[in-house]
Amino acid sequence: MIPKELVKKIRYIQLYTSKSVTSVFAGEYESAFKGQGMEFDEVREYYPGDEVRNIDWNITARMGKPYIKRYVEERELTVIFLVDLSASGSFGSVEKTKNEIAAELCALISFAAIKNNDKVGLIIFTDQVEMYIPPKKGITHSLRLIRELLYFKPKKTKTDIIAGLDYLGRVTQKKAVVFLVSDFQEAGFEHKVRVAGKKHDLIAVTINDPREISMPDVGIIELLDAETGEIVTIDTSSKKVRDTYQKLGNQQLEQLKKTFRSMGVDQINIQTNDDYMHKIAAFFLNREKRM
Repeated sequence: MIPKELVKKIRYIQLYTSKSVTSVFAGEYESAFKGQGMEFDEVREYYPGDEVRNIDWNITARMGKPYIKRYVEERELTVIFLVDLSASGSFGSVEKTKNEIAAELCALISFAAIKNNDKVGLIIFTDQVEMYIPPKKGITHSLRLIRELLYFKPKKTKTDIIAGLDYLGRVTQKKAVVFLVSDFQEAGFEHKVRVAGKKHDLIAVTINDPREISMPDVGIIELLDAETGEIVTIDTSSKKVRDTYQKLGNQQLEQLKKTFRSMGVDQINIQTNDDYMHKIAAFFLNREKRM
């Protein structure tokens, strides 16, 4: 039985994102992602200006005048959300946690995909894959994905991005558009991301909280690592401590940006206090321009 509060939340996300897809993302998603190739459409008579290389010589010889084969882009895509729901995602110092933001932005993109008749699927992972929903079309299927992202209770607390990417490789043989959603608070995943990025159209979605980058002056506090259970005590009244904390936070973000850029992997960097809708729209537009 789904709790009433969750039903209300799913309904809110459906209304909010559906309206946004209609008003903000109409056409932008489709333009940002090309199809998987070309498929045969028809044979028709040659007209001046047509590509000579598309002439079908067999039919031309049979009919006594030139005919060409016409191809159209195979538009249908498969979109996979590979989402890290480890314990560090339960943190949020603003209105929502990182995991809640992950669920909402996946909802936004999935509604855009469904509107364009694409299939969407979901892989939820921690330090192991905990759920897989194969790609399908339709609003009912998209709502199921949102429900699972909001309602899912992970068994594990730690993160293993490699495990998620390995599973993706086993269940997705054809090229897909893959949104890898995580706070990327682990190391050693670079090689696997590079390999997956060569096979799939991989987009890294980095979700962080402002308090992971800067700390206000609130005296002596204890910070808990949700994944390891380690507790660290710091004195935030010290400007030196605050400056060092901010410097390290910014260095981490910058290093991630450089890492993805060196791999040729697109990145969307989102903080929990951001207007993520604006960031995704900007990403779609920039990608369309590049293409």
